[in-house]
Amino acid sequence: MTTRRLRFWLIALLAFTLNACALFQARDPLNISVVGIEPLPSAELEMRMAVKIRVQNPNEAPVDFNGIALKLEVNGQPLAAGVSDQKGHIGRYDEAVIVVPMSVTAFAMVRQAYGLGRLGSLQGLPYVLQGKMAGGPLGTVRFTDKGKLDLPTVGSATW
Repeated sequence: MTTRRLRFWLIALLAFTLNACALFQARDPLNISVVGIEPLPSAELEMRMAVKIRVQNPNEAPVDFNGIALKLEVNGQPLAAGVSDQKGHIGRYDEAVIVVPMSVTAFAMVRQAYGLGRLGSLQGLPYVLQGKMAGGPLGTVRFTDKGKLDLPTVGSATW
């Protein structure tokens, strides 16, 4: 009799688990793109900037977040990192622009300058922006944006 009960509960648990998996539909990744960079007041050995990212949600379910973290690599080397405890909501099939303050240390600037000096060109530098948006009912949402940067040349004052 005990074996039958155990078998019944195992089958019931298996059926419940399979049913619960059906509730979690596959989500498409968020579409992230950098849409702007603005300077912020800086300290002695660091540069600060506000990075604007456009987050597009191509899913049926909205995304709620209560914190965001970013890491930026340029030319295969870490350049900047930033966090913000801002809260937000991106509706289903909707988008939002989020501004995150980021810091660039003097060491990272020197490392980038050395790498750029070896390249000889400021055009077409590969970048990777990695981030995560915390919170919401589905937990942390991670994202990555990759592309090429065309840095301004001497005599050009716009980004």
